[in-house]
Amino acid sequence: MLEVQGAIAKVKKYAVSESGDTVEMVERPEGGISFVMADGQRSGRSAKMVSNIVVRKVIALLADGVRDGAAARAANDYLRIQRGGKVSADLVIVSVDLHTRTLVISRNTRCPVVLYIADHVELLDESCEVLGFHRTTRPVVREFPLQPHMTVLAFTDGLLAAGTRRGKRVEYVDMVRAFHQEDGRNAQRLADSILSAALELDEGRPIDDVTVLALTVYEVEDTQDIRRLHVRFPVPRVLPATGV
Repeated sequence: MLEVQGAIAKVKKYAVSESGDTVEMVERPEGGISFVMADGQRSGRSAKMVSNIVVRKVIALLADGVRDGAAARAANDYLRIQRGGKVSADLVIVSVDLHTRTLVISRNTRCPVVLYIADHVELLDESCEVLGFHRTTRPVVREFPLQPHMTVLAFTDGLLAAGTRRGKRVEYVDMVRAFHQEDGRNAQRLADSILSAALELDEGRPIDDVTVLALTVYEVEDTQDIRRLHVRFPVPRVLPATGV
């Protein structure tokens, strides 16, 4: 049988109180899970509000059984109306749909998504529009049959910005290939290694918010139908002030 792992690693921009990226997971009513990742325009609290608007709308619709592409279009309409078409957000939805037994990847982002499948790396980088500006904006949706040895790597544009001050970049495609040569299962390990590479290039001071989402599919003999969820996050010594 097949088993799926999903993992997230993220860090906020250096010297900014809050990340403008939001990522959440939801169970699909007909079986499976979806990860929804959004990057609000700019950074900090204002960007966080924008990404929250998008992710909350998509999560609610997916939980009600709305298909991924329709949920993305609805989020675009909602953000455009709420912010008058003046604010944008990048969106990626990565779904394991057990009803269709497929992996579904929906993009409204300038960032590519890396797909490793059948010992081949495919870069999903078709041109598409971000959310929030135009009424006719639609996602680029790709669907693949679930099979062993699949990996998805999605990220926000902070990963692409990492190292640019030094003329370097994160070699994320090569890292995905190396991951499959060594392991191919531990999604958290892949997400952590990609984020660590970005932090190293920025000398521990990320120039933008970075969120990395990794999902792996592989063969196992028996899982006893056990599902697990593991979360780790730091608690600041001093919580940020709230209020008007």
